[in-house]
Amino acid sequence: MTDIPDNRDETGPAQETTRDAFLGGFVHVHQPKKGRHRAGLDAVYLAAALPEGTKGHVVDLGAGVGTAGLCAAARLADITVTLVEIDPLVLGLARDALNDPANSAFAGRVRMLEADITAKGSERHASGLTPGMADHVIMNPPYYPPGSFRASPASARASAHMLDDRGLEPWAKTATDILREGGSLTVIFRADGLRELLDVLTGRFGAIDVIPLRPRPDAPATRILIRAIRASKAPLQLQPGFVLHKGDGSDFTDQSRAVMRDGKGLGLTNRS
Repeated sequence: MTDIPDNRDETGPAQETTRDAFLGGFVHVHQPKKGRHRAGLDAVYLAAALPEGTKGHVVDLGAGVGTAGLCAAARLADITVTLVEIDPLVLGLARDALNDPANSAFAGRVRMLEADITAKGSERHASGLTPGMADHVIMNPPYYPPGSFRASPASARASAHMLDDRGLEPWAKTATDILREGGSLTVIFRADGLRELLDVLTGRFGAIDVIPLRPRPDAPATRILIRAIRASKAPLQLQPGFVLHKGDGSDFTDQSRAVMRDGKGLGLTNRS
């Protein structure tokens, strides 16, 4: 990990960034050292949830510095990826990642789009988020409802972690709008937010798979992956899920190590 000075934040002094290796060094991500959300396990698992053989256009909504979209592009040779983000600083860092020689094997299949995914339809469409543009959408929305913790409204870190008063509704609306009929949606979210997710997806998506992520074999899930198909009528299924760590320690399970360090997928499949 290398610290790199960055001077693009016009609101304050130079920002420090880091260059971090993901998937065992196959992907390198540039991200702020502090003051904004830093990517980790959630982004990697979000990318790994796309089934092997996925093809077409993947749109990463609220992409941040692009970790999930970059990992997806590195894993899947037959996709193109659009990273959608409203924060120009982190979008600039995504651009740095695309220009990083270490990412040259897949960077040509990734583009960036500065847009507000929570804006009204006409504004979204004008910004480039057009109806039916995506075969697949992935997203890692802010985890927490408004008012769940005290933070400055201007805090970039807070905006990455806390939803506004509209909750998940704008995220679901935009995902539905930009997905072609039959396209897939993949979401990672906190486990106790399952009801919130199902409330906004029901009627828009079917074939909903709920996939728990448990930190240890005997622990309740702290994260969930949701896989869903736009306009499908197939019923919801609760899947077995995955365990991240062995026993009481911090060692990854063999499967988690393969996902985090070797760039393997989770072996999920699409329903229709």
